[in-house]
Amino acid sequence: MPVRIAILGDGAMGTACALLLAQPPDRQVCLWSAFPENVALLREKRENVRFLPGVPIPESIALTADIDEAARGADLLVLAIPTVYLRDTLTRIAPALRGRAQPAVSVAKGLEIATFRRPTEIAREVLGERPLAALSGPSHAEEISRGLPASVVAASADLAFARWVQSLFSTERFRVYTNPDLLGVELAGALKNVIGIAAGISDGLGFGDNAKSALLTRALVELVRFGVAHGAQRATFFGLAGIGDLITTCISPHGRNRRVGELLGRGQKLRDILASMPQVAEGVYTARSVYARAAALGLDLPIMTEVYRVLYEDKDPLTAVQDLMLREPKGEEID
Repeated sequence: MPVRIAILGDGAMGTACALLLAQPPDRQVCLWSAFPENVALLREKRENVRFLPGVPIPESIALTADIDEAARGADLLVLAIPTVYLRDTLTRIAPALRGRAQPAVSVAKGLEIATFRRPTEIAREVLGERPLAALSGPSHAEEISRGLPASVVAASADLAFARWVQSLFSTERFRVYTNPDLLGVELAGALKNVIGIAAGISDGLGFGDNAKSALLTRALVELVRFGVAHGAQRATFFGLAGIGDLITTCISPHGRNRRVGELLGRGQKLRDILASMPQVAEGVYTARSVYARAAALGLDLPIMTEVYRVLYEDKDPLTAVQDLMLREPKGEEID
C-alpha cells in the first residue's frame, strides 16, 4: 500500500524532508504551508526560492495551503514548524487533525520559552495522544536537499515507531539510527543552537581554531550537565544528536544560529540581525528558556549564560569572552 506523508511547514527543512521522503515510487507526499502566497510561488517555480534556491521540487510532491487536503489519509505527519510558532500553528489547524491520530515526527530544534516544552510535548498537548518521534542530528537542509550524505537519529520511547520512521527516512545517502532517549535528543537539538551563537561570536571576533575547539569541548560539558539534570541519558550527548549536531552547527556556513553570533561579534545589534533573516534562528529563543531553567535549578552553564547576556542584556561580546576566560581557575570537569 502507498505511504502517505504530510509535511507541515514549507521552510528549508520541511522542503528537504519532502524531497527525501518522495524518492520511493510508493510514497505520496504533500507539503503544506501556512501561507497561500508561498504555495502559489512554490507551484509556479517548483522550487523553494526563498530557502533552497536551485533545488527542483518534483511534480510528484503535492503543494497546498489546505490542511484538510494535506492531512486527509496521511499515515504520518512531519512537523517542520519552528518551535516558537509550533503551538499557535498546531492550535489553528488542530480541528483538521484531531480524531485521525496519525503518528508524528518532529524535525524542530528548540524549546518553548514560556513553558519549557519540547516540540513533541507541544504536539501531544495540542493534538492529543499519538505516537511521537524526533528526527535530529547534523542535517542542514541545504545539503540534504542536494543528496549529500548525512546521518541522524530517530528518537522515540516507542522503539517500533522509531524503527518505522527509520525505514521511511533511510536512503542510500541518508542514514538513520534509532534512539530511545527522546528527551535527550530534543534537548541536545535545542541546546546546540545556543552554542552555535557562541561559535558565531567567536568567528565574528576573529578568534581562531584553538578558541573554537575549546568552545565546543566545554560546551559539550554544559549540554551533558543540563540534559542529565533533566533526566536525559548522558550517552545521547556523545552521539549524532549531541556532539554530531553541535559540530555542524558551530562550523557550517549554513548555520543560521552561527550566523547570528557572527554578526553580533562584528558589532551588529540583535534586532537588526533578526530583521534581515528570512529564517528562524531557534537558539535566540532557546537561550531565554535555558537561562531561566538553569537559574532555577542552580546549574553552572557559563557559556550559555554569556550568550543570554549578549542577546538580552546587550552585553558586549568581547567582554563576555573575557569574562569566560578570566573565571576562577579550576580542574577540568567533563560531566
